Amino acid sequence: MATIRRAGFGTVFELEDSKVGIGTDAATHTLQALGNIRSEAATDGGISSLTTYQGFVDKEARFTTGQIDNQSQSGSTSGEIVIDGDVTVSSATTFTSGPQNLTVTDTFSVPTGNTDSRIHCRTAGSLRFNQDFATLEFFTGNNWATVNTFTDIQNSPGNRGRAVFAGGNETDVDGNQDDHTKTSDFVQISTLGNAIDFGELDQSTAQCSAYGSSIKIWINGFGQGNSVNNYMQYASISSGGNYADWGNLTESRRQSCSFNSSTRGITAGGGNPGSSNVMDYIELSTLGDALDFGDLHTGRRTSNSACSSPTRGFIADGNVSIGVVTIASKGNEFKTGDLTFSGAYKGGASNQVKGIFAGGGPGFKKTIESYDLSTGGNAIVFGDLSFGRKMTIGATNGVRYIAAGGGEAPDPSERLNNIEFVTISNGGSSQDFGDLTSKRASFAGHSDSHGGLGGF
Repeated sequence: MATIRRAGFGTVFELEDSKVGIGTDAATHTLQALGNIRSEAATDGGISSLTTYQGFVDKEARFTTGQIDNQSQSGSTSGEIVIDGDVTVSSATTFTSGPQNLTVTDTFSVPTGNTDSRIHCRTAGSLRFNQDFATLEFFTGNNWATVNTFTDIQNSPGNRGRAVFAGGNETDVDGNQDDHTKTSDFVQISTLGNAIDFGELDQSTAQCSAYGSSIKIWINGFGQGNSVNNYMQYASISSGGNYADWGNLTESRRQSCSFNSSTRGITAGGGNPGSSNVMDYIELSTLGDALDFGDLHTGRRTSNSACSSPTRGFIADGNVSIGVVTIASKGNEFKTGDLTFSGAYKGGASNQVKGIFAGGGPGFKKTIESYDLSTGGNAIVFGDLSFGRKMTIGATNGVRYIAAGGGEAPDPSERLNNIEFVTISNGGSSQDFGDLTSKRASFAGHSDSHGGLGGF
């Protein structure tokens, strides 16, 4: 054993068998220190095992290749960790205080698993990749939310911002009125133009409602002639194609409204043939029948007159009131404000902060109303459609609101294929957007980038 001491200093470096011990005479590794080590830039060129990280304080810890295995010990760093290569961190490894920054020069892999394996992780802030839906998701503390990417929809028309429309009472090319249809078409909200064929419904439908996630659209309940049903069908909103069976609502009804967050969809009200106060819900990640959510404060037919924020759903009453529910927790609706006029069959949609309701009846209204989702209160006049209509569909990409199809005043039987739009931040009167693939009313539709999905 050789002892190295620098003159004027008390620190002893012990050297034995090519091992350097600082503060210890029994080093078991090439370099071993007892106590804290501080470094301006600690770089390792390929370690196989870091047996302890406890007490290590630095401005930068760099690992080029190797494995961090601290044998169930914890450690901390106040600086930046730079990973420049393939580094494996064992399941026992814990950092008790996080670094200021984590820089990965190549790729970083989060835990993966199917939907059922979520049960193994219930810590708020946890991030994972869901193999069932090919999406990143995180745990809020109450539920799992999808990490969405549509921060620049207006300038990235190929990246989200799609609105899909389905079903309805249709006017064919010869002017004949059909009771219901399997038609489904879509538009890219950020770019003006006519709708494009999307696919076909599994069953023809009218007087239905819809909610949409970043990857799917659901069509809920329907009428065929004078009949009603509780059928739910869905399709991939990003790719198009024909619809498939999802499950059943808790009861058959038509003229309901639907809204959703990133994890849960709710269908409210409708008729069979009277007016229902039922609300039911599904988990968007799980196939199956809907479950009871709670009750509306009164039975009513709302026909798509609803929208949502990331946490709450808002329902435009067939009278004058606006009702609200918290999506993550089951319960009854309660009143939160009033519309500017009494009427149902409005086209509702929202971004994260503002809800838009357009048209409606009785009669055929031109009015566009806006509602502040964060503060509540009463709706205000936002602008006007080019002409009165009801049984129309509203959709947004967070920047624009569009109103599609519906029935036109003064002839209740006249169907529309016209699509109009407004810029949500500006208000004012609507402008022409394009046309649906057919004239129809009482259909359903939603987008993959509305306010209920958040801005993640």
